[in-house]
Amino acid sequence: MNPLVVRRINAALVVSLLIPAVVGALEAQQRPAAAAAAADAWPMFRGSLTQTGVSASTPPVALKVLWTYDAGDVIESSAAIADGVVYVGGGDGDLLALDLVSGALRWKYVTGNLIGESSPAVGAEAVYIGDLGGLLHAVRRRDGLKLWTFTTGTEIKSSPVLVGDLVLIGSYDGHLYALDAATGRLRWKVLTQGMVHATPAVKDGLAYIAGCDAIFRAIRLTDGREMFQIAAGAYTGASPVVDGERAYFGTFNQEVLALDLKARKILWRYSDPDRQFPYYSSAALSNGRLVLGGRDKIVHALDPASGKKLWAFPTRARVDSSPVVAAGRVYIGSGDGRIYVLDLMSGKKLSEFDTGAGITASPAVAGGKVVIGTSDGTLYAFGA
Repeated sequence: MNPLVVRRINAALVVSLLIPAVVGALEAQQRPAAAAAAADAWPMFRGSLTQTGVSASTPPVALKVLWTYDAGDVIESSAAIADGVVYVGGGDGDLLALDLVSGALRWKYVTGNLIGESSPAVGAEAVYIGDLGGLLHAVRRRDGLKLWTFTTGTEIKSSPVLVGDLVLIGSYDGHLYALDAATGRLRWKVLTQGMVHATPAVKDGLAYIAGCDAIFRAIRLTDGREMFQIAAGAYTGASPVVDGERAYFGTFNQEVLALDLKARKILWRYSDPDRQFPYYSSAALSNGRLVLGGRDKIVHALDPASGKKLWAFPTRARVDSSPVVAAGRVYIGSGDGRIYVLDLMSGKKLSEFDTGAGITASPAVAGGKVVIGTSDGTLYAFGA
């Protein structure tokens, strides 16, 4: 054979072998970035569709109050941040839009019911939030006018998730609903065997929900078909974080679980041998650390590969708030009224701020700021 032809064939063969490796390397580089919320936005509960609880922003180590807003009643809803605006649900039933820099009120939307833990999700044109009357509200971003509502059978504590042209929402009537984001028209619904409290995580065309019926489900987004389920063995209030072929969440059986989504089985279980308390906080996952709060008053960090405890930080009350990781630090609230800033790798306390009121809401981190509400109805924005 002509030597030139041989060289060309060999070169083509090398390229064909290299392309998958290069593509794989690029995808590996992109995965951590895709798992984190953008530096200037925190558009939904846990920041991203996979619910990693990671922000690309760089908030300060020492928290300085930039502004506060009195919402009038307990704030259990976690804020969303987009395009310089903070959106949060107040316990009295108001969805608020506030200027991120100044805290000035942009608009207020009255739902007509109380708002519990449901946290807003922000789309291009609308903000979505659920209430304790069982309504999901779509509100126009620019002026707070009602676009549509959808009625479920009973209260909504799950947070909406916006993926493409769908809004996903769980209800205590036992269903996970998929609605047309523009019109509120029902696309499909899935009936579980218990209340749908947790917020779904979304990856590769599947929605994952950890249920109050002790079953972890994978639901296909296109038609609502259940693709598989894994028995978790315990009531679950926490929302799952999904990373690659694994999902992680805590349960009311005093355990944290890691699931193998490919093998469809429990990979490991973690239970503190000294303190048996439920986990309600949703975990954050970053840099080889799975971090979540416990009702044992402790912030736990586990090795996601093995479930081994890496560090534990004690607070003065139970920790239902879900942590956010940003710039190598953990930001988390506690029922003791304090917001703690911890070093991600060691768990060492870097700073704390005492709000004077219990905290169950989770931080929103974007634009170098940390926004969180408290049980006395005060919304705080911290910065440098």
